This record gives sequence, C-alpha cells and structure tokens, in this order.
Amino acid sequence: MSERAEQDTVAVEVKDRIAWVRFNRPEKRNCMSPKLNRQMLRVIEELEFRDDVGVLVLAGEGEAWSAGMDLREYFRATEAEGLHAVRKAQREAYSWWERLRWYEKPTIAMVNGWCFGGGYGPLFACDIAIAAEDAQFGLSEINWGILPGGGASKVVADLMPLRKAVYHAMMGENLSGKEAEAQGLVTEAVPAADLEARVRAIADALLQKNPDTLRATKWAVRRMTEMTYANAEDYLIRAQEALHSFGGVEARKEATRQFLDEKTFKPGLGTFDTSKIER
Repeated sequence: MSERAEQDTVAVEVKDRIAWVRFNRPEKRNCMSPKLNRQMLRVIEELEFRDDVGVLVLAGEGEAWSAGMDLREYFRATEAEGLHAVRKAQREAYSWWERLRWYEKPTIAMVNGWCFGGGYGPLFACDIAIAAEDAQFGLSEINWGILPGGGASKVVADLMPLRKAVYHAMMGENLSGKEAEAQGLVTEAVPAADLEARVRAIADALLQKNPDTLRATKWAVRRMTEMTYANAEDYLIRAQEALHSFGGVEARKEATRQFLDEKTFKPGLGTFDTSKIER
C-alpha cells in the first residue's frame, strides 16, 4: 500500500459544534509519523478559533487510537539523517501536544483501541479521556531496551499512583481500558459499543457551559499541579480577575439571577442558560 499524503494522515469532521479529529493511518495502527505530526498541528490550529467549533474530540481510525511513534519514519529515518533531523521530528511532535494541552476549547480523547508509548503525549494533553473497556494501554519501551521518553514517563508519574506508575513503566505489561480508569490514566472506561455516544454526551454538556469559564478552569487546574497551595490561591485570584474582562461578571450575575430570582437553575444539577448573558 502506498504511503498516505501528508494532508491525509489526519481526518476531520465538524458537526453540531464538535470537531472530530482522527489519527488516519489505520494501516499503521495510527502510529505518529513526522507527516502526521505536522498535519495535526495545522489541523488543531485551524480549528481552535472557529466559531462553529466548541469542543474537539481526538479519536483514531480503525482498531487503534495511536500505537505510538512510527519506528521506521520517526526513529530510523530521522536517525539516519543525523541529530538535526531527530530534533526536528521531536519538535514537530511535542509542539502539537503542547498546543493541545493549552487549547482554547475543551478537548476529549476518545480512545477506541491501542494507545502505546508516544500516544501517551496527546492522551495527557486532552482535558478528558474516555476509553473503551477493551482498549489497550502500554509502555513497551522497556521491552525495546529504552526508557519511556517523549513525556510518557512524566504522564504516568502525574496521572497514576507512584507504585502503579513505576510498575507500568518497568514491566511493559498492557492495561485494559478498565484498568487504566482504575489507575487514573483515563477519566472513564465504557463498553466499546457505547464509546462514541458517551463522548458525544460529554461534549454536548460542555457546549452548554460558558466557554470563557471553561477555558479559564481547565488552564487553572493544569497550572495547579505545578504550584504550592499559596501560589495556587494567588493564581486563582488573578485568573478570576482576568475572566472578568471576558464577561465573567455578567455571566456570574446572570447565573445568580436565574438561581435566586427565577428559580430556574440549580448549580448541582446542571448549568445555567448562557444564552441570556448580556454582552
């Protein structure tokens, strides 16, 4: 089979304000090549500020989400060209993962199958991760005689309990979607037949919330992991003040009005009607 053109390595569909972005190398289990990494950055940057996109879902075509980095194209080919090519390929991968971590809009990883090695980078970058119960997660690097690089070791150290993270990295054994949920690697695992419906339900719920508040909240939570409690308190005060300039005061007043005056809004049961905010 001939190699896919660069623009065909990522598939995109926008429907009902949800951007479905898919790794599109199913014949390679959606391994990430330099071509795919370059195209993915183009795609997510183009979608980020579109008015018809409120949530981005990252999925995979075929039976895999992403089986990691392409050994032939990402490693062997670049190493043959020299250190400059290796560094360039790394930068192309890390740049879109970082862009996704600090994306303007909510992001959901819909993990339908294999998620290995380098796949942990974009997995961590997404705000929410929903997996099929029979999906497979693995750091097989130890079996190749290398350590889990590309941020994978950092991902498991941040998301999993220490003992589980060390075992996962040292043993090279796979986790099912259900095990990944239990150990904190993903948000939730559901039967494969229900995966897309569950992701769509989460996306629809996010679309009902104030987008400026969502952005400020997700960025704040990520920043908190790097801060002391005192620094976090100060950061949150400044973040709330910044949110005010994006209509945060008006949003809060409208939510309060619906709760106290109209009795139409119960914060513990859902979001307020954001369409009534006075801009």
